[in-house]
Amino acid sequence: MSSRGLTLAPPAKNVLVYRNGDPFFSGRKFVVNQRRFLTFEAFLNEVTKSIGAPLAVRNLYTPRHGHRVAELGDLQDGCQYVAGGFEKFKNLDYLHRGRKELRGTRNSQGLQWLAFFSPTFHSCRNTGSLRALSCFYRSVFRNGDLLSPPFPLPLSKSTPLQWATLLAVLTEKADLRSGAVNKLCRLDGSQVSGGEELLNGGYYVAVGNEEYKKLPYFELLVPQDSAYKTLWYV
Repeated sequence: MSSRGLTLAPPAKNVLVYRNGDPFFSGRKFVVNQRRFLTFEAFLNEVTKSIGAPLAVRNLYTPRHGHRVAELGDLQDGCQYVAGGFEKFKNLDYLHRGRKELRGTRNSQGLQWLAFFSPTFHSCRNTGSLRALSCFYRSVFRNGDLLSPPFPLPLSKSTPLQWATLLAVLTEKADLRSGAVNKLCRLDGSQVSGGEELLNGGYYVAVGNEEYKKLPYFELLVPQDSAYKTLWYV
């Protein structure tokens, strides 16, 4: 059959989008084609919902130099972009999320925190060598999420962490739809104000800008026969 006279639709483009100013956000993948997005605004609206942006996304930038993308046709297949509102582009190392800030942390607190989330730490944990690292666990639920199990939060016994650093890593691990983790709550909804209040074996809830949602996280997401049940219900 002859294709003469037929207009072929442009091929779909696969892009990865980061949040402006968030070095720990891993990005969201989008498939962009004319059938799904008729306008650039429609695409920006979808990005707003999918990346959990606190404000409506109105601009896309290239991650290295912050050049603004003006229309849908400017998107390149296989490329990365940074989504922002009306604020200025924030020049961070988006392509190596979290590394720029952690490399710049010269104090022992930042370096020790980085060690706990490195491949070496996970390897030691799997081989039963966690005790040698002198750390202990908390478990963290995601606010309003009754589908995802809690994730472990290992901390050092000997080196207290700055609260801002802890929230930054919680942001990466929780990956809340509402954006960055702004506070950590106990299961009764009371807010934790510092790392010294976190108890070994405790359960907590990572919360963004929204209100804490009091739900049966522990009852529904921790199996009855799990070893987690032997930990403190805080």
